[in-house]
Amino acid sequence: MHQQPATVLWNHIVGPNCYRLGLSCHRGFEVAVPGQFVMIQSGPALTPLLRRPFSIFGVIGTPAHPEGIEVLYKALGRGTHQMAQWTQGRTVDLLGPLGRGFAVAPESRRIYLAAGGMGVAPIRFLATQLIAGGADPTGIRLFLGGRSQEDLLCADEFRSLGIAVTLSTDDGSAGLQCLITDPLEEAIRQTPPDLVCACGPHGMLQCVSGIAEHHGVPCQISLETMMACGMGACLGCAVPAADAQAGYRHVCVDGPVFTVGQVDMR
Repeated sequence: MHQQPATVLWNHIVGPNCYRLGLSCHRGFEVAVPGQFVMIQSGPALTPLLRRPFSIFGVIGTPAHPEGIEVLYKALGRGTHQMAQWTQGRTVDLLGPLGRGFAVAPESRRIYLAAGGMGVAPIRFLATQLIAGGADPTGIRLFLGGRSQEDLLCADEFRSLGIAVTLSTDDGSAGLQCLITDPLEEAIRQTPPDLVCACGPHGMLQCVSGIAEHHGVPCQISLETMMACGMGACLGCAVPAADAQAGYRHVCVDGPVFTVGQVDMR
């Protein structure tokens, strides 16, 4: 983990209120793992006071010699609306990489990736790292869902990697009109994968966890939650452990990626 100044390289709008932010930063990200995150100070003023957490969307340069990182964010609150105004050359305060990421065993050949909405950010980083590490793209499938077509981001990037993509939307404006967990479960039933990796809203991850447990498929989920510090000091991101005697786990240091069965998703 490093705290360092980072320079804005680009801040492109890629969807309704959605932005792709490139940051020039060098220290620490040669060991970044998909699923890890950074904490970004959105402005010099006291409001908002706290940094905001963002999944690492990708590494700029090469993993061994990173020149920076990208994050994907949606302008919803005061902090992210301030970020939407950033232009090339601006210096921002960055803390990371933080947390625990996905751990894919070398023997995993068939991998299903599931992303809901902005949960595509760590899944995209994972896909690029898998392919860069020599994984066969024909063994990887992406299941990408959202409320409407506007919420489906980066599908073409996955296709360009040779990964098969299944889309679904709540309103039927793109892909199947259903929850993304429906085609995911059907695929698992027909051809069980070696691993499922997922990120998205709590309800989606709750369903993915249940499907994986029902079919006996290994599964890792990246939880999305508010964080105040990102380092385990404030204890604000506590989630109940699956084992009640274990008490609570903290998303920022024990996660954000958990193996299904580590946390209580009810």
